[in-house]
Amino acid sequence: MLSMIDPPNGSTNARTFSISELAEEFRVTPRTIRFYEDQGLLAPTRDGLNRIYSHRDRARLTLICRGKRLGFSLAEIKDFLDLYDTDDRQIEQMRYALGRGRERIRSLETQLEDVKQTLHELRALERQILDHLDAAGVEPDKKPEK
Repeated sequence: MLSMIDPPNGSTNARTFSISELAEEFRVTPRTIRFYEDQGLLAPTRDGLNRIYSHRDRARLTLICRGKRLGFSLAEIKDFLDLYDTDDRQIEQMRYALGRGRERIRSLETQLEDVKQTLHELRALERQILDHLDAAGVEPDKKPEK
């Protein structure tokens, strides 16, 4: 989830983006981008009814999408992004990301162990069923005749 939001060396990047450009680039729907805006994650400027997204909005969308892929909630992503705005050195942002990341790792490791256990049990069940069918002289993949 880590990345700088502002352009390097404090430069400004005048490039702007439409909602459709960002939607296509990030492979999300315009509705998703509007939802992120409603949640306070993005704040485009307006030209009449048109939304105009800045380099900063694009960078924030990058972090939002990455955070979602990593399994973070929108609330966690918002907290992370909000910390960026209050800490120029990004120390608290990095600490927050580290803590949430470690929690996510622990959660995924637990899920992985659960999946391994489930697979072990399913394989044992499969073996029992195959043994039963074999003892009955029935092929496992044939449908019974009526």
